[in-house]
Amino acid sequence: MNIDYSIIIPAYNEEKLLPGTIAQLKEAMETISLNGEIVVTDNNSTDNTAGIAKDAGATVIFEPVNQISRARNAGTTVAKGRYYIFVDADTIVPTELLQKALNNLETGHCCGGGATVTSHDVPLLVKGVLGYWNFISRFFSLAAGCFVYTRRDDFESCGGFSEKVFATEEIWFSISLKRVAKKHKRKFMIIAQPKVITSGRKLAWFSHSYQFILLLVIFIFPFITRFKWFCAYWYKRPDNKK
Repeated sequence: MNIDYSIIIPAYNEEKLLPGTIAQLKEAMETISLNGEIVVTDNNSTDNTAGIAKDAGATVIFEPVNQISRARNAGTTVAKGRYYIFVDADTIVPTELLQKALNNLETGHCCGGGATVTSHDVPLLVKGVLGYWNFISRFFSLAAGCFVYTRRDDFESCGGFSEKVFATEEIWFSISLKRVAKKHKRKFMIIAQPKVITSGRKLAWFSHSYQFILLLVIFIFPFITRFKWFCAYWYKRPDNKK
C-alpha cells in the first residue's frame, strides 16, 4: 500500500497523553481517502512511550539526543508519505483539520502551514495568551509547533527543522518554508478553523511572569534558543508533573 501522508509525533516521556493523541488521529485517518501512517520518535524516553506507540500500530524510531528539532527530523527518515504532518504528543487533531491540511497540499498550490490553537480546561488568562498567539500566527504566517504540515519535497528543500536551536524551531521552519514557497509560487496557509487542541500544560505549569520574561528575551535575542540551558521551559517539567 502506498503511503500518501505521514503524521510524525516527537515524544519524550509521553505515556500519559500519547494514547489519546494517537487514538484521535487514527479515528480521523479512517475517514480520509488518502493512505496515512503514524511515526513516533522516541526521544530518549525513560517511560513506556515507545511501547505504547508500538502497541497502537505506529512506526517507532529512536532519537538519543533530547532536542525537539532532532526528534522531528528523525521521524522523517522513516516516513514514507509525500506529505508530512508534525503533531505534538499532547495535541488533539480534529478530523476536519487533518482533512483541510491534506486538501490544501493536494491542490499543489500550498507548500504547507499550520493551524490556530485552542486548549480546554485552562485559566482564562492562558486562553488569552493563545488568542494573542493565533493573531500573530495568522498575521505573520507562522505555524505553531503542535501542528505543522508540509510537502515532503519542500521540507527537504528547507533542510528540515533547524538543529541549531533547542526551541522555536517551528518559527525558523515557517520562515524557511515560505522562502521555498515563494520560489515555487505556492502559499503558506494557516488554517483558522477548526483549531488544533493542545494541552496548554506548559502555560499552566509556569508562572506568567516567567513566561513573559522568557518570550521577551527571545524576542530581543532570538538566537539565544541555540543554548539548551536557556530552553529548560521546553525540556523540564515540574517535579510533580512527571
